[in-house]
Amino acid sequence: MYDDQNGKTDVFDFDELANHLLEQGLQSSPAEIHGCLTGLLASGAPVEAESALVALVDVLDLNVHGELAAQTMELYSVTAAAMLDEEFDFHPLLPDDETDIADRTEALAGWCSGFLGGFAQGTASLPDTDSKLSKESREILADIEVFSRAGVDEDVDEEESEESFFEIAEYLRFAVLNVHMDSIEA
Repeated sequence: MYDDQNGKTDVFDFDELANHLLEQGLQSSPAEIHGCLTGLLASGAPVEAESALVALVDVLDLNVHGELAAQTMELYSVTAAAMLDEEFDFHPLLPDDETDIADRTEALAGWCSGFLGGFAQGTASLPDTDSKLSKESREILADIEVFSRAGVDEDVDEEESEESFFEIAEYLRFAVLNVHMDSIEA
């Protein structure tokens, strides 16, 4: 996820956000938070950054403040821009490749869980949302629900686990964009 605001390009750092969460005594993962924000946006929710803070309280029972609140609102705004970007620059916020595959898979599952919560929050006030979504979007949401229970199979070698992780992360990148487009067109 990149921030092109103010003419600079930075990657949101997973570990830095995790440290801010720990400083505030919060147990959520940056992946779960980003998933929630992305789900909210994918539902067609408002792009105003303050919506991010409300969603975190409602969906994840997280009340962030200070620098973490500012970073959360910035992450929400940048994610909204990335989801509309013609270059398909959207990426789920997950730990880097140096992190153990089991921890990355747990973060990916948390991202998916957060996404579903954010999407549900964003569509809660809309009448008959399910019937407005395409069959493809409903299938994508079902896939994301399955991914929210992902784990590493100890009987599978690490290379195969890495491949599976990469395939799921890439699938999520484009699947989420499809759901988002479907929601804003509905």
